[in-house]
Amino acid sequence: MKRAKQIQAIIIIGLTILSSFGSQAQIPGRKISDFNFGWKFHKGDIADGQSLTLDDAGWRKIDLPHDWSIEGPFSKDNSSCTGYLPGGIGWYRKSFPVSGELQGGKVFISFDGVYNNSEVWINGNHLGKRPNGYISFQYDISKYLKYGTNNLLAVKVDHTQDGDSRWYTGSGIYRNVNLITTGSVHIDQWGVSSSTPEVTPEKAVLSVNSTIVNEAGKTRVAVTNTL
Repeated sequence: MKRAKQIQAIIIIGLTILSSFGSQAQIPGRKISDFNFGWKFHKGDIADGQSLTLDDAGWRKIDLPHDWSIEGPFSKDNSSCTGYLPGGIGWYRKSFPVSGELQGGKVFISFDGVYNNSEVWINGNHLGKRPNGYISFQYDISKYLKYGTNNLLAVKVDHTQDGDSRWYTGSGIYRNVNLITTGSVHIDQWGVSSSTPEVTPEKAVLSVNSTIVNEAGKTRVAVTNTL
């Protein structure tokens, strides 16, 4: 019984260590900013919704997270996966300034989840498509930014094929969005992991792996893990 309690305590400590290293991934100079506020939304498809010249003055002002399906209306013609609420297509746009002080560093836009078939543009440049509605993802937008002035982020969400789940999914950018700024030498996304290859009642061995992205041309980079 005593041995079991010791092992349980070590496992709990291990989980605390993992959490600590997750926060340590935010190295000095790294900043995560809440990007949920000040969006515009248009329900339905629209030609060139990513265009810088598109007039979106009439679009609805919203904050994220957002689910347009929940707003209805209910219909027996809709899918049970959306609770008999509508799927369809929606567009999101956000204009935001970027300080000139960030030039030379790295800027990422990070989505915790978009349901589903999302496509993202920054200043009219296509960044990519994410079919899955549950997996988080991010894009490097550094080289497309206009520093010292406003920039435009556009997101198209296509949930026309709404019979795609065993439970209610909703439609849209239904999780948080963050803007991440860091230096040209930085820890990669999901770049810190830890494991305990050896655990006994007397001791535990902790192994930490860090993946570093070095775009500064430096030949040597020091990595310090603090427990």
